[in-house]
Amino acid sequence: MLEISNLALPLDAGLEGKQAEKLVRRAAARALNIPPNDITEIRLLKRSVDARKKHDVHFVATLGVEMAGGAKAEAVAIEAAAHRKGAANVKAHRPYEPLRVPQVGASRQAQDEPRPIVVGTGPAGLFCALYLARAGLRPLVVERGAAVDERMAAVDAFNAGEPLDPHTNIQYGEGGAGTFSDGKLTTNIKSPWAQHVLHLFVEAGAPEEILWQAKPHIGTDLLVDIVRNIRKQIEQAGGEVRFNTQLTSLHFENGHLTQAEITRFATQSEPTVELIPASHVVLACGHSARDTFELVRDAGVHMEQKPFSVGVRIEHPQQLINRSQYGKAADHPALGAADYKLSMHLRPQKGEEQGRGVYTFCMCPGGEVVCAASEPEGVVVNGMSRFARDGQNANSALLVGVGPEDFDGEDPLAGIKLQREMEQTAYRTAIAAGGEPYQAPAQTVGDFLTHRAGSPSKQVKPTYARGVAWCDLHECLPPFVARAMEQALPQLDRRLHGFADPQAVLTGVETRSSSPVRIVRGKNMQAQLAAAPVSGCPQGGAPTFSDSPAAKGQPADTSAFEPETGLYPCGEGAGYAGGIMSAACDGLRVASALVESLRLE
Repeated sequence: MLEISNLALPLDAGLEGKQAEKLVRRAAARALNIPPNDITEIRLLKRSVDARKKHDVHFVATLGVEMAGGAKAEAVAIEAAAHRKGAANVKAHRPYEPLRVPQVGASRQAQDEPRPIVVGTGPAGLFCALYLARAGLRPLVVERGAAVDERMAAVDAFNAGEPLDPHTNIQYGEGGAGTFSDGKLTTNIKSPWAQHVLHLFVEAGAPEEILWQAKPHIGTDLLVDIVRNIRKQIEQAGGEVRFNTQLTSLHFENGHLTQAEITRFATQSEPTVELIPASHVVLACGHSARDTFELVRDAGVHMEQKPFSVGVRIEHPQQLINRSQYGKAADHPALGAADYKLSMHLRPQKGEEQGRGVYTFCMCPGGEVVCAASEPEGVVVNGMSRFARDGQNANSALLVGVGPEDFDGEDPLAGIKLQREMEQTAYRTAIAAGGEPYQAPAQTVGDFLTHRAGSPSKQVKPTYARGVAWCDLHECLPPFVARAMEQALPQLDRRLHGFADPQAVLTGVETRSSSPVRIVRGKNMQAQLAAAPVSGCPQGGAPTFSDSPAAKGQPADTSAFEPETGLYPCGEGAGYAGGIMSAACDGLRVASALVESLRLE
């Protein structure tokens, strides 16, 4: 099969039907300089929208093409294309090679070794557990929240005004926080695991189009079934999943993990505690498991403060975003809801050595702002979309970078203190403005920029389910965050017309964009204890972490030390991912490292 890339296609080629098929075939034939009838099969491999010129919005595609003359004709076409000037590139197509998982479980079972424990069922935990189960290791997976169906009921109840369930909510439960999101499957990392993640999602029921979309997404409505299916695959391969069960203690002897304490929370009875043998624990707890971070710190595991971002959600009419991005083509049925991604670096404010980054994150076309609290008397917002992305509003996080210099003290968990203070202040600010518990503070962009008391937007109806209280967001944002947003909004509007529309709505606060900590791990993916001997360090000593990559906001697993604790920090909560795709990739990566360590024992 040939692969033709960088091929321009008209928007009508994105519709269904024979006419669209003809447009694609003709474009492929022109690129190969052959008659359309010489093409026997066409497969869409990748497609994106090119909207750089609003008068010429079109698709750019990569196609897989088979020719009537077979391999010989395709070789001639490749040779001819190499000597012909044109925008499209032609080469031999390399098909996807499925993930291969080594089998190590039989020997472990024969020796009666403890099975690995995976903590958390977000993307990192699920994909890690799936790999381990297919390796024959029968992992035990523990999730503090409920299974996805019970979790949906708890989230719906909270949205309707019921009390917050601290164990099962938008942050905790099967699928992790990503289950209630846009389901984006894009990432900035170049990971060899990424293609496996997409194919495993399809294997679990995701639409096949995520394999060719340049910006694939699933949507929260489809994710519910998909995460359930992945869990069933884990169980069918020999794994066990326990919900409403939380890791509550880790026990080490001579620097090696020996036991884990897990606690099951039952609705009608007292919690039950169980001590189980554990030599390998994958910690994929997610970015909001604050009590888990505390137990890891108290167990003596090396942790570091990590930069992250805080801010608000900004909502616009989706049609405004469509027009800004696509111009006259905005209503074309092949395009759907437009998205955007904006970022900038500000000049230093008074008292700062460096300017701050301000950017949009987790943009949800046709989506809604969701109630993402996980602790009593705190307001947290996030965004989600359904697969169709057919809501009236677009929303995204508008975030400002924060770092250790903004935290209070040297405690690795100092960033959590900043998050919690913002969330609790937002809760109190909304109440003071006349709101009900867990309503969110909100303000129009126009009022925010002019420091006026909040009044409802005349164009945008906020989608936050529990309702908003109109107030001054300056009262619940750190001053440096508010100032950065004030500076950035007019400048971002120059890049996306209408972004700073006075009637756009800001809803606060967004504090869980990523983990505020990093659990430092070595090249072998294992964490280190403070007093444990480490390969590459003096006997009994530890590396100097103040100069490590993690301390500078970079992944720490590029360092040279090789701890042998049996604890594997994994995914977004541990500080090694930022979204569904990168978390799932890290889950596979950690699982592979764990399996390799067992093969070498």
